[in-house]
Amino acid sequence: MHSTEIIGYIAAVLTTASFVPQAWHTFRTRDVSGISLGMYSVFTVGVACWLAYGLLIGAWPVVIANAITLALAATILTMKLRYS
Repeated sequence: MHSTEIIGYIAAVLTTASFVPQAWHTFRTRDVSGISLGMYSVFTVGVACWLAYGLLIGAWPVVIANAITLALAATILTMKLRYS
């Protein structure tokens, strides 16, 4: 594994892990009042685009991180639509 891949995996782990506390809090409390529908909509589409990009270029750190983040973001977005 090259140092550039290691940096990619570290970045993927850190950025995905930083998203988990917000997702966990939302799952646990079902409180979506502080979540912006516009921001999460744009964010979710952006993450889906990063996932597609990662797949197209075969960048597995990008694919793995964005697949996990997309699942979390889409779930939170769905909860925002359902519980608002």
